[in-house]
This record gives sequence, C-alpha cells and structure tokens, in this order.
Amino acid sequence: MNPIIIIGSGLAGYNTAKELRKLDTATPLLIIANDSSPFYSKPMLSNALTSKKTPEAIALNTPEQMATQLNATVRAHTRVDAIDTAAHTLRIGDETLAYSKLVLALGADQIRLQINGSGADNILTVNDLDDYARFRSTIAGKKRIAIIGAGLIGCEFANDLATGGYGVDIIDIAPQALGRLLPPEGGALLQARLAALGVQWHLGTSVQTVDRAENGYAVKLANGNVLRVDVVLSAVGLKPRTALAAAAGIQVKRGIVANRHLETSAPDVYTLGDCAEIEGLVMPYVMPIMHATRALAQTLAGKRTAVTFPAMPVMVKTPACPTIVSPPATGAAGTWQVEATADGVKSLFIAADGKLLGFALNGTATAERAKLAAQLPPVLA
Repeated sequence: MNPIIIIGSGLAGYNTAKELRKLDTATPLLIIANDSSPFYSKPMLSNALTSKKTPEAIALNTPEQMATQLNATVRAHTRVDAIDTAAHTLRIGDETLAYSKLVLALGADQIRLQINGSGADNILTVNDLDDYARFRSTIAGKKRIAIIGAGLIGCEFANDLATGGYGVDIIDIAPQALGRLLPPEGGALLQARLAALGVQWHLGTSVQTVDRAENGYAVKLANGNVLRVDVVLSAVGLKPRTALAAAAGIQVKRGIVANRHLETSAPDVYTLGDCAEIEGLVMPYVMPIMHATRALAQTLAGKRTAVTFPAMPVMVKTPACPTIVSPPATGAAGTWQVEATADGVKSLFIAADGKLLGFALNGTATAERAKLAAQLPPVLA
C-alpha cells in the first residue's frame, strides 16, 4: 500500500498527521520537509525573547519523536524536486516515491524586497525555527535593530526586542502600523505604546540601500535619513510557496488553489496552510490551519469533509498595546465606526444594514472580543 505523503512539517503538516492518526492508525504515512523538522509553534518566534525561550526550548519534539508519536516516517532536510500527478509519484534527486494521497503543506516564504548596498545580502528574515536560531545568534551582544515592515510580524518583533532591551527602528512605506488591519486611530495607539518602549518609527518611506558600516550597517531611507544599526530584519509579509505545485501542472493563483474539501486541481492531491488558497482565501493564521487539518484528516481517512471557517479573530502579540483584529472580508461594503479613548480604541466595520462585518480592538477595548466575535458572520460557512 502506497503511503499518504505530506510535504511540509510545519503547523499544517504535523497537525494534519496528528488528526489523521486519531482516525487511522495504520495507513503508511511519510512526512517530508526541507528544514530540520522539529515540532514547534511558529507564532512563538516573535515573542520568544520576552518569554525567555531559547531556540532549543521552543522545539517541543524532535523529528524522531514525532515519527514515533505518529507511527510515521519523517524525512528532514529533504527537498522534493518534482511531482508527477498522473503517476502519483514524487521525485527526490534520483529517487522516485509513490503516494496514494499527497498533501501539500509547503508553507510560505518571506517576501524579499529588492534592496541595494554592500550589506543587503546580510538582511535577515525569520520564517522558521532554523532562521530564528540564526537571528538570536546574530543579535547576541548587539544593541540596535532595524525592522523593515510595520505589519503584524514586524510589530510583534519590535515589541519583543524593545522589551528585551534592544533599540528598534521600524521602516514601512505605509503611513501607519498594521495598515491592512487597523484604522488610523488604532494604528496611532499601537505606535504610541511601542514608541513608549523606545521604538523609533519611520513611516511613509522605504529602504533604499543597506551598506556595511563599521561593525554594523547604514540603512539609507528614501526620505534621506540614514540609520546606524547592528542588524537588519525584514518582515514585509509572506508569499505562498507555489512553485512545486505549478511545475506539476496544479492550478495556482495567489496560493495553491483548493476547493472547500481542500482538493487541488490534481486527483488525490490536497493543500492547506500558508501555501493554500481555499475558495479564494489565503489565511496564514493558526486558527484556519487547525480547522483545515481536522477537515482534511476526515477526508484522508475516507470521509470526504468540507472545511468551514467561523469568525477567527487574531491576537497580535504586542503586550505594550494588546490588539485583536477580525478584518472584514476583502471587498466587503461598509464603514469603520471608531470609538477612541486614552486607553483603548474600538473600531467596528459596519455594513449599511447595521450588521457587524469586522472589528479591530486596541488596549482596553480588547475586553469586548468575545461579545463582538459572536456577532460576526462566518468566514466560510
């Protein structure tokens, strides 16, 4: 019997395997991944410094332990070169492996901006535990860090680093922090709270060059300012990994296209997680991944099951300014209604008929999360 093969050992890959083993303990299972394949919570990476978690402590299980727990084979540091969907095979170098069903849990890559300068190649990104270990090693003994990107990950890292005693500069071409998730009033409160920790904001501008300078880097901005820093971290967003699927003739758009049953355009090939575009939705967050793993496990075990996504508010890990967002659907018609105080901002996205379609809560307003979430429509019913 050919195995079910899962490509990817992140939250989506390992949790699909966990959910499957609750339903089916016998079907051969193979997990393949490029990285070192420990089991860990990726969201922990952006606040591990404050929580005093070393990279080694973040890993909950080794790949060998996961293989034992899952009654599976785990192949770390292994690159899949090609998929033949007609033959139901994978190619790894000169090796060919057959599968009965294939799960693409490939994750996403950090977007890399085109930046010039003698130090541009040394700009760091953190996309997995191996990256984070390199980052922590690099910042040891350093004092000032520039973060390119004022989105969710950039703000989380800024809070963590500033709390850990580092000087932090954030650069973003947008006019505010979390511009895709917060109205201006919420962004302003977040910026003020992080500024109180010492974070320096450079908004409405971009990085032109990063050059080596003395023991660090000179970061030249489009507005003419030059920042002297020890380390540069890029956190400008994620791009779903679609190349392997596209080369196999599987339909891709922003992500690997899947229907409500997480089926791709190829027979017996499924996708979920950061690489997937499910009914037009790309959702690189924990809760949609967990809902998808449970549905896919049922399908892999023989009970074809559609995924549903309830409203899934996202907590931004910025303790300096607690923030919870549940953005309205792309293209939703409505207006933001904002109530701001010195200690909190409540932003509600209201449709013309008065229905709540989304919210953003900062500071003390986060206490209303449960009440408001109950009023939201499901993301995918």
